[in-house]
Amino acid sequence: MNGGQDLGGMHGFGPIAPEADEPRFHAAWEKRVFGLAMAMGYTGVWNLDASRSAREALPPGEYLTSSYYAIWLKALERQVRAHELATLEELSSGTVSTPPAPVARVLKGEAVEPLFARGFPSDRPVDAPARFAAGERVRARILNPAGHTRLPRYVRGHVGTVETVHGGFVFPDTNARLAGEAPQWLYTVRFCGRDLWGAEAEPGHAVSVNAFESYLEPVEPEPVP
Repeated sequence: MNGGQDLGGMHGFGPIAPEADEPRFHAAWEKRVFGLAMAMGYTGVWNLDASRSAREALPPGEYLTSSYYAIWLKALERQVRAHELATLEELSSGTVSTPPAPVARVLKGEAVEPLFARGFPSDRPVDAPARFAAGERVRARILNPAGHTRLPRYVRGHVGTVETVHGGFVFPDTNARLAGEAPQWLYTVRFCGRDLWGAEAEPGHAVSVNAFESYLEPVEPEPVP
């Protein structure tokens, strides 16, 4: 979606200032929010892409003025309410006042370490062969979906070159809607900075984007003079 999270090429947000030796969490509450998000994701009521979509769906002003884990918390509250797992009153008071809704799974403490050790792979087989090959020129389609997408707004409509063909992966656009994994081929596509932002782009600058097959369309070969 075209939300507050899609900032590529926009001005006025100041420089990025990396924090030296940045800790995983800056406060105890952030660690707790992360744990809650993992535990709720494990229930199977929603998936990783749905969680990303919920974070991106926050109003842009709220998204841009909230810290990283504050965004996670606000999105998690929205998801819990949308799926009727808790009421607004329960979230506000911290006290359960209604019978708990059934869930498929509950994450237990002893399961956390082996679960994370296995990881959460999203690679999947795809029935059809890859449409594009490394070295091929492709154009990012012009898309403006109301829901989740992983195609950055600033590359839409621009031509790039396929660098890598990664294989099949869960398609986040459908998975976020809980409409199925619908795996697709995933590519890394390299775009020239001047093509994206014009002559004022940093010389020699390029951007590589991971793009699913349905985000891309072929480009006719340039005629040989």
